[in-house]
Amino acid sequence: MCGIVTMWGGADVPFVKTMMASLVHRGPDAEGTFVSAKGPGILGHRRLSIMDPEGGDQPIYNENRNKAIIANGEIYNYPSLYPELSTKHRFATTSDSEAVLHLYEDHGASVVEKLDGMYAFVIADNDNIYAARDPIGIKPLYYGEKGASLVFASELKAFPRGVVNITEFLPGTFYHSARGFQTFYQIPDLAVEQAPVEKYLEKVRETLEQAVAKRLMSDVPLGAFLSGGLDSSIIAALAKKHMGKLHTFSVGIEGSRDLDAARLVSRHLGTIHHEYVLTAREVAERLPAIIYYLESYDQDLVRSAIPCFFTARLAADYVKVILTGEGADELFGGYTYYKDISNHEVLHGELRRSVASLHNINLQRVDRMTMAHSIEGRVPFLDLTMIRLGQLIPAELKLVGAPPIEKWVLRKAFEDLLPSEIIWRPKEQFDEGSGAVDLLEGTCAHLLSEREAADYRLKHPETTLRSKEECYYHQLFMHAYENPEPLVTNVARWAERPAWTASSANF
Repeated sequence: MCGIVTMWGGADVPFVKTMMASLVHRGPDAEGTFVSAKGPGILGHRRLSIMDPEGGDQPIYNENRNKAIIANGEIYNYPSLYPELSTKHRFATTSDSEAVLHLYEDHGASVVEKLDGMYAFVIADNDNIYAARDPIGIKPLYYGEKGASLVFASELKAFPRGVVNITEFLPGTFYHSARGFQTFYQIPDLAVEQAPVEKYLEKVRETLEQAVAKRLMSDVPLGAFLSGGLDSSIIAALAKKHMGKLHTFSVGIEGSRDLDAARLVSRHLGTIHHEYVLTAREVAERLPAIIYYLESYDQDLVRSAIPCFFTARLAADYVKVILTGEGADELFGGYTYYKDISNHEVLHGELRRSVASLHNINLQRVDRMTMAHSIEGRVPFLDLTMIRLGQLIPAELKLVGAPPIEKWVLRKAFEDLLPSEIIWRPKEQFDEGSGAVDLLEGTCAHLLSEREAADYRLKHPETTLRSKEECYYHQLFMHAYENPEPLVTNVARWAERPAWTASSANF
């Protein structure tokens, strides 16, 4: 919902303003700063108005104005927190971010234990600061050093030259200037529970519906991405149950499978559907912008970012909040390579590792592509209750049959809610179903020759560029930023997945 910047240990207002200017796309509706006399330090905020659009500008202060907060994200349990907090505190807004500040006043560093949501926030507390990032890393945060100052920002492109040792603020972590960094959450490492299949089907249905319902909290229009695949179709179906009108959005090349499937789902659910047809020319023209906002050159991430970018652009004409299906593949075994892991215990561990790695790959893509168009993405499958349930369900209920049907238990749980051709549609990644891969093969073929790609790899031995296509993405990436160094050192590689090998899988 926003872009945040902090400098602590110094009070260079022009420096912070420069950083804020690079995050306007994250918050085009308002901006604000807080300069602490005691820190010294500065909080900077660019606002995308979601809750309390008229009165919720940030920074938000407590009653005696000795504490201030800047926040990015949504606190979904705000409605249940407010009644008790309002008996102790005088709220100046109806923004969920203000609840975080008052909880901090009451509970200090343990405030994160009271929150259910996606967030990155910084609180100035007299001569200290407290910063935290949500358990899964749905909302981004990075930090580095400038002299004796600590500097935070929502995106890597916000750090000017002179800031060093820039790194990701890890999910499920908080920082207090008097106590340092502490981890407060890790993906549960749970033994599976053996129970009747019917129980799991009931729990999956109930848990996901609750996760979707809480994410409908918004004071501005809300819609859903709809690729026509299983995950986005389930999310749209559950959202439609709670909404009179639901806008859905899909993109693809002319005649793509995603466009056809999304139309079918939209007709079945009765949504207000919007679609956009991609062309090779437009994809090529927008690739530099996509990579700039994405902050990655990873081939798999760029490919999936392309349809996400155009879908977000389409949605931004109608809504400011969007629901997406991210996380289902990692929880329920959706990717093709999972089928190669025949040992259920190994598969169970790999799925857990996959969820834990989402913060700087697929969740980075969703955040950057939606925020590039000033809309907020929400991910119901990654509700903490849903993640815990996913760890309890045996792997043999996720991949079933020969050849294995991926996400079997998820499909069965919603079998009555969608057309059978959608429920049992084979898994296709976003870039495949939309036809973006087909466009890219033609687009990238003439952009670099094999010789040029080989020479380019020799010039950049610090990274393993896997293809001519990825060489081109890296080239665009290096030209996209005035200060590419902190971005290069923080690029995550989707394909580098070392957790299991064939020799460890006990085939």
